[in-house]
Amino acid sequence: MDFIWYIFAGAAVGLAVGITGVGGGSLMTPLLLLFGFPPHIAIGTDLMYAGIAKSTGVVMHARRGNVNWRIVFSMAAGSIPASFLTVWALSQFEKPDHYQEILTATLGLMLVITAFVIMLRSKITHAFRFDFSPAQSSKIIFVCGIVLGILVTLTSVGAGALGTAIMMILFPIMRAKNIVGTDLAHAVPLTLVAGAGHLFLGNVDYTLLSALLIGSIPTIYLGTRIASYVPNRILQPILATALFTFGMKYLFF
Repeated sequence: MDFIWYIFAGAAVGLAVGITGVGGGSLMTPLLLLFGFPPHIAIGTDLMYAGIAKSTGVVMHARRGNVNWRIVFSMAAGSIPASFLTVWALSQFEKPDHYQEILTATLGLMLVITAFVIMLRSKITHAFRFDFSPAQSSKIIFVCGIVLGILVTLTSVGAGALGTAIMMILFPIMRAKNIVGTDLAHAVPLTLVAGAGHLFLGNVDYTLLSALLIGSIPTIYLGTRIASYVPNRILQPILATALFTFGMKYLFF
């Protein structure tokens, strides 16, 4: 019976992602924690889920020419090694119980930040628009990649919402479809590498992963089809409020 509930959970998150574009990790990890999974299992399983579920989207965007590979490689040059180092640091603890507080506190912080990014993205990107040379932007995106690599590996949150916000600020002339495609092309290998690291640590529940994929893959497609009929100005504040509430819970309780 639990397997059926996990399929429904995957379907609900997939539908929300398809409609709003909000990253699955921001929604899925708190939901798995509510189901009673320990943080290391929720985060590790969600990372593998995100990498697999989003992989077809990368192929579609790449075929349509929506991916800026220079930006992807610059960010991945920072994020992938940072993810490996973060997994190595976690492996130095004797048991997952010993780093649970690090995971939950960082998760809380990332959920709060993501909530603000969702609500204030347009204001943030208009207030902080820069015009860097290609060499400067590559260095900055590399540093941003390092930060994202650490935080995504610790929390499974941020590869989508924060990655998109960073690109909107650093590359204001990029078209929306190119930002989405480029962010996705970076997020998939990052989440797969981070997920593989958690797999090595024993933090992935295969039964749960299967159920989430079964439930979410069809509804992500359905959500993208009905997105134009559901006003984001209503849904996104609700999601942001929920993420902020979860974030404060994991930060302070």
